[in-house]
Amino acid sequence: MILAIIIGCEVGFWVLLGLGLASRYLWGMRRLSTVLLISVPLLDVILLIAAVIDMRGGAQAAWHHGLAAAYIAYSVVFGHRTVKWADAAFAHRFAGGPQPWKPPAGGMARARYEWGIWLRIVLAYGIACALLFGLIRLVDDPSRTAALTAFMGGLLKVPLIAVLWPVSYTLFPKKAAVSPE
Repeated sequence: MILAIIIGCEVGFWVLLGLGLASRYLWGMRRLSTVLLISVPLLDVILLIAAVIDMRGGAQAAWHHGLAAAYIAYSVVFGHRTVKWADAAFAHRFAGGPQPWKPPAGGMARARYEWGIWLRIVLAYGIACALLFGLIRLVDDPSRTAALTAFMGGLLKVPLIAVLWPVSYTLFPKKAAVSPE
């Protein structure tokens, strides 16, 4: 059940985002656009409630429950940024808006950007672990929640692997593009 809800929330995210942006830029329905875009975080609330109900109802924890926590954590940390990026790209493509912002191409500016992304990944990992610890505490039955603890260990690979990008940009910075004057 949880996996289906995760998939539904992911599909719902892109549908609400697409409809919200189309309402704003293609159909000129700003109020509807605002309602649709504000509704996006409600998907996370639905997923959180579903995971809690499932575990409280006696379900054996599985990687699906861990994935639900990771999905919510990603949405909390990167959701606004993703919506902002999509808004800028949609406005540029369909409404004559300015070129969307791009990260620095090289130099220490790019390294700082990559460290910022990595810190957000660490924050998302922390939020996911906090949610999983909360679920473990809520269920209070180690025999049913062992998979959640194991998921946290596996999820730790994400920030550990992701640190390679900022380290590489710090140790081996690409040359920053020189603007012609």
